[in-house]
Amino acid sequence: MLSARQWIGNGKRLLKDSLAPLLLDSMFPPHCPSCRMETDIPHTLCAECFSKTRFLTAPFCACCGHPFPYAMGDNALCAKCLERLPPYDRARSALRYDEITRPLVTRLKYADQTGLAPYGARLLYRAGGELFEDADWLIPVPMHWRRLAKRRFNQSALLARALSKLCGVNVLPQGLRRVRATTPQAGLSYRRRQANLRRAFAVGPGMESLIQERHIVLIDDVMTTGATIEACVKTLRKANPATVSVLTLTRRLLEET
Repeated sequence: MLSARQWIGNGKRLLKDSLAPLLLDSMFPPHCPSCRMETDIPHTLCAECFSKTRFLTAPFCACCGHPFPYAMGDNALCAKCLERLPPYDRARSALRYDEITRPLVTRLKYADQTGLAPYGARLLYRAGGELFEDADWLIPVPMHWRRLAKRRFNQSALLARALSKLCGVNVLPQGLRRVRATTPQAGLSYRRRQANLRRAFAVGPGMESLIQERHIVLIDDVMTTGATIEACVKTLRKANPATVSVLTLTRRLLEET
């Protein structure tokens, strides 16, 4: 039987747990990460921004996932993949990277709004579909330790951990390492990005046996030219995985790169 002191303690905890969120919401109401309008649910797009968001669903290229304007048949490839197949087996993305979704990514990366990661993971889960069916590991695109020390978190790792809870595939956070610091990629052409990323990644120490003959899903927040993704995949290929798929929260479409 509970004592009077225990009853009082339980009552205080109950009031704290129930009133604290209400007080915080009244003082700091949640806002849409895109337009900054007040919303009812924290860390989600408002109804207007959601309605303007382009979800990258079928029909799309069977390899890179770039959307088609109309159905092209099973296993159809886009012109870019017909010209040169990328090093990964399949790539899928949740959203088009544009003026609506860009703030979602930048606020997660640069504004410490890590609460956006579970929302992003739900979008990734919806987009990933068949990628999870035989996957053994989720591997986030790594960040160099100097940048990680400055930012304090890797947004791709946050997305991977939150996604793991939804899809049931474990995260291998040390599967890839960024062993060389690089200059920012923004504004660089695809070829200059490739040169910038040369020898920037390595398979983590002791990770080869965990990757060999396994099905890997590489996780990142955005795909622009694809140079970073391809550099990571080529590095993973050195450990002889069975397949390497790619899943990103957003991607810039081919005509915009």
